[in-house]
Amino acid sequence: MSTPSLVEHFYADIWNAGDEDVARLLAADFVFRGSLGTPAHGHGEFLAYVRSIRTSLANYHCEILECVTEPPKAFARMRFSGVQVAPFRSFAPTGMKVEWDGAALFTFRNDLISELWVLGDLANLDASLQKNAQTKS
Repeated sequence: MSTPSLVEHFYADIWNAGDEDVARLLAADFVFRGSLGTPAHGHGEFLAYVRSIRTSLANYHCEILECVTEPPKAFARMRFSGVQVAPFRSFAPTGMKVEWDGAALFTFRNDLISELWVLGDLANLDASLQKNAQTKS
């Protein structure tokens, strides 16, 4: 089964390219729960979350490793990466690349993404950030 177009565009356009025109993909009452911050309700809160991650991690990239779809839901196995250029998760910037895996559960309504819950491997992310901090020292 192929990855839904909404999921592909969500990551390619919003996260990877930084395109903030989310209205074309997200329901007005979009609910987001990411593993790196507090829940976001609506476009404004979600975009603030996106900006905070993309500010801390230059060249931020989300890669869809696989995706299973059972309407009205999709579940994607993900890889996230970026170069830490600002404080992130209590670690000073190192200028080094970090990457971690995660999973995303999408809910669709009326051909839009209405809800997204993302779980990331934060233990591995923090270990990578710690290793980079020690390498830089």
